[in-house]
Order: sequence, then C-alpha cells, then structure tokens
Amino acid sequence: MKIGFVGLGNMGSAMAANLLAAGHELVVWNRSPEKAERLIAAGARLASSVPDTAGGDLVLTMLANDAAVAEVVFGADGILSSAGQATHVSMSTISVELADRLEETHRAAARGYVSSPVFGRPAAAAAGKLFIVAAGPSEVVARCTPAFTAMSQRVFSLGEKPSAANVVKLCGNFMILAAIESLGEAMTLCQKSGIDKARLLEVLTGTLFGSPIYQLYGQLIVEGNFRPAGFAAPLGLKDMGLVADAARAARVPMPVLGILRDHLLDTIAHDGEDSDWSAIASAIDRSAAL
Repeated sequence: MKIGFVGLGNMGSAMAANLLAAGHELVVWNRSPEKAERLIAAGARLASSVPDTAGGDLVLTMLANDAAVAEVVFGADGILSSAGQATHVSMSTISVELADRLEETHRAAARGYVSSPVFGRPAAAAAGKLFIVAAGPSEVVARCTPAFTAMSQRVFSLGEKPSAANVVKLCGNFMILAAIESLGEAMTLCQKSGIDKARLLEVLTGTLFGSPIYQLYGQLIVEGNFRPAGFAAPLGLKDMGLVADAARAARVPMPVLGILRDHLLDTIAHDGEDSDWSAIASAIDRSAAL
C-alpha cells in the first residue's frame, strides 16, 4: 500500500518503521523534519507538505493532542486541502468531540475516515505489538487491515461510529492510571509498614494481578524508574482532561478521576514534565512523608 504518516514522535516513528519493514511505500511528515531521518534512510520519502502525504491509499496521523490533529487536518495546508483521496486513519488519543467533527468533515468531503487509537508504550510499538481499537464504516476499516497488521498484535472493531474507539481508548487510559494509583498506594502502605515494595509486587503479580499493566508499572515504581518517560505525565494529564470532558457530556460521575488528575499535577510540579505518568507513585510517597 501507499501510506502517508504524519507525526514521528516516539510512537509514530516506531509505527512507521514497521510499515516500512512490511513492504509498504511510505511518505512521512513531521513538524521537525530531522525526526524523519532514520525512516528516510530506511526507504521512506519525506513529504514536501502535509497534503503530500494524502495522495495514496491511507494517511495515518499520530499526534500529541487535539490542537495538533486539528491543525494537520483542517489547516490551510492540511489533509483536507489535498487533492488526494487517501483514507484518514487517526491513531492519536483525542477527544470524542474532535473525533465526531473529523467524521462529519470527512463525510462532507467524501473521504474515508477511521478512528483507531492504540494501546501500548513505545517498546510495544517498536515490536509491532500494539493493540488497535478501530471504528468506522466496515468497508473503510477493511482498507486499513494491511497497515494494522504491520503495527499490531490484535485489532478490536468497535463498529461504525468512529468516536466509539476514542471513548474506549479514554476509558482504557483512565483504568491504566487508576491501576498505577492503586499500586502506588499499596506500595507506600507496605513500605511504611516495613515491607519491601518488590516483595509486594512479587506477591501481587504472582497471584491475582499477573497482568502486563501491574507487572510493567509495578516494576517502574519499585525501581523509581520514571525517566525517560514512556508516556509523559503531561500527556496523561491531557488524557484525563479528555476523560473528564467525555464523562461530563455523558453525565457520568467519576470521582477517582479527580484524584488521578491531582496526583499528575503534583508529579509535574515536583518531578518535571519529562517524568513518566507512573511517577504519580512519588506523589503518594510524598503525601505519606516517605
């Protein structure tokens, strides 16, 4: 397939590399073009502009927030200004509101649109082991299958409404951070009670909580290994804001969400914006005078 890729951060670069490795023809664009150098060396072409990425079968966007996606899509030099008819596949974690707007504007322009946010950190992206949550018209989602196969270990279909995938992604990120919060609280309790955090993690992951989330984030907390960030705290704060927006629109109370947002704010203030979101465990330690 001929695929455009916009957004070459830690996740996007790894995903694009897997598309190249699978034999797809790739044209890439990033606001900082130097981030494309490795991909160009591997056979990708650097786009002259964002519209230049939309001349093939698909154009994938993997960007940090709503503002970046909106600029790349709706801007005067954006995807929708292209004469190309590539299906737009939005893989970013964005608001439900923006996802609905993207669906409407692409439909009005007679262009295909799919929401397909991903679960997985940069290491999973590099290994082609992401989980993709995809939603949109079934025939449009089907066009994306070769690209999804190159980047993921499994694709979950959420039906015809694109923003359904974004709701599920936001719920998943909320639950990941809630799991990190509970791990942090339990580990702080153990440490103040004279029990090593590593021993607690061994018991938890060896019995009832042997899932990748508890194993991965539990080890990060035990080691205090919060840099370099696999998922930076400000991005987590952005996502929890999007969860709050979705909950408010649906009139769903989410009291745990307030705790998570406060601990992210504490983490950013004390540990810096380059800390992983799992550094909220440090905020819990500070509250307990550890």
